[in-house]
Amino acid sequence: MGIDQSDIDPAQFLTDVEMRIGEVIDVNPFPEARKDVYKLRVDFGDTVLQSAAGLTDNYTQAELLGRQVVAVVNLGTVNIAGFESQCLVTGVDDESGNVVHLQPERSVENGTRVY
Repeated sequence: MGIDQSDIDPAQFLTDVEMRIGEVIDVNPFPEARKDVYKLRVDFGDTVLQSAAGLTDNYTQAELLGRQVVAVVNLGTVNIAGFESQCLVTGVDDESGNVVHLQPERSVENGTRVY
């Protein structure tokens, strides 16, 4: 494995991409979606955004509820099967190809900016 993308200006990245810590406050199945995803509501302190997140293979609804996640909050809204996904909850693939969500190593205030 190597790093495939060319370098970008770090200041520009931090200007363009806004990532924040949020707490999952609601998790629901999303049977209308083509992929196996959950409908999430995430509390960022001063606002609550919703997201369609592919975390179903590694997490039950109960396991996600109350967890903090790292999310991109300024991508705009994407309509997925009639559901407005307003933020992107970040994750990585595990060795089986299932999504593992990213979270801070300890609790921080909801809405904290990631940099």
